[in-house]
Amino acid sequence: MKVLVLGAGVIGTTSAWYLREQGHEVTVIDRQRVAGLETSFANGGQISVSHVEPWANSAAPWKILRWLGQPDAPLLFRPRLDWQQWRWGAQFLLECLPWRTRRNMLQILAISKYSGEMLRELRATTMLAYDDLQRGILQIYTDRADYDEAAAAAELVRSYGIARDVKTAAECVAIEPALETRRDWIVGGTYTASDESGDARKFTQGLAARSFARGVVFRFGVTIDSIDVAGGAVSGVVAHVATADGEPRRQLLTADAYVVCLSSYTPRLLAPVGIHVPVYPAKGYSATLPIVDMAAAPSVSVTDDAKKIVFTRLGNRLRAAGTAELSGYNLDLNIVRCEALTRRAGEWFGGAIDTTRAEYWTGLRPATPSNVPLIGRTRYPNLYLNTGHGTLGWTMAAGSGKAIADLVSGRKPDIDFAFVGY
Repeated sequence: MKVLVLGAGVIGTTSAWYLREQGHEVTVIDRQRVAGLETSFANGGQISVSHVEPWANSAAPWKILRWLGQPDAPLLFRPRLDWQQWRWGAQFLLECLPWRTRRNMLQILAISKYSGEMLRELRATTMLAYDDLQRGILQIYTDRADYDEAAAAAELVRSYGIARDVKTAAECVAIEPALETRRDWIVGGTYTASDESGDARKFTQGLAARSFARGVVFRFGVTIDSIDVAGGAVSGVVAHVATADGEPRRQLLTADAYVVCLSSYTPRLLAPVGIHVPVYPAKGYSATLPIVDMAAAPSVSVTDDAKKIVFTRLGNRLRAAGTAELSGYNLDLNIVRCEALTRRAGEWFGGAIDTTRAEYWTGLRPATPSNVPLIGRTRYPNLYLNTGHGTLGWTMAAGSGKAIADLVSGRKPDIDFAFVGY
């Protein structure tokens, strides 16, 4: 079949790779000039199969209330005159019920574990290098109550085949010696040796190049306007295509099947054709800091649970990323939240990094209230979704791409997951 993939981020690019592997004629369109320049550009770098706890849990509402008014809070809700935001918030509260949280956790674990397996196979096949490290992820706690909760969650994760181990403060420092200067802060931690890290942008662009070499067509500078529907199916995608003279040309792009991988912008495209998906942008921030002392910088990806910030070694750079701001589609950098990342990185790793040369970035993560992504068919038989991965798009990319390629091909994916049907 001719398949048109909408979006060239890590989700769209992995989808295109697997679709081509299954013999389809694949074209990917994106408004940017190359792949991986939006949500996939500068995320936290963690491939965290073990990070299955959804934002929506019984403790979340009270934490959000406590964080109200804190400009650098890990999760910041900025109320707007936006019914979509309020509807998403109401659904989020519903997902905080314990039984729903557990169900969502198992779904997240299923797709993440499968994706980890697919990524390892993909890396072996393509020999891609993307500042990847297979040294695990260490989650550190500075609060005793949070540490105790993490120990209970680790037991649940282990029961489903993920070896997340509970560690003392001394064991945390032994795993990552760069934490030694702040040893007195650490109550304990959890460590998953099988987790990984790497640069999602480098991966996406590298995989796009290999996909192109195998016959996938990438069309950049294509701004999607709308979807055309006729006879109960999608008949084309209306877009403005960049031209050499600088004047965009309106064009109808057609295919046999269409896969929407537009991250937070998916609801805007689909609502006019009657498909309403519960995705809302969760604005995240990152700071990329040059490493000036390689020996003193961390080589294990570290998560600071108290501040919800991750620190990931990417070659000669340290990526500090985190926070979530529910404030619509605004992409302006909030300097308070940017500086909070740099300040915390400096507190943990001091002289290993140059905090005066931070490169700041912000992007919109496509969050569902449950944190479970939306992968599957829609009411139109030739229109598919692969979106809503929230903070775990990099973690879930390979598995999501393989699964959607199977569905488009009429095959049953090799994973027990609640695929959607809108």
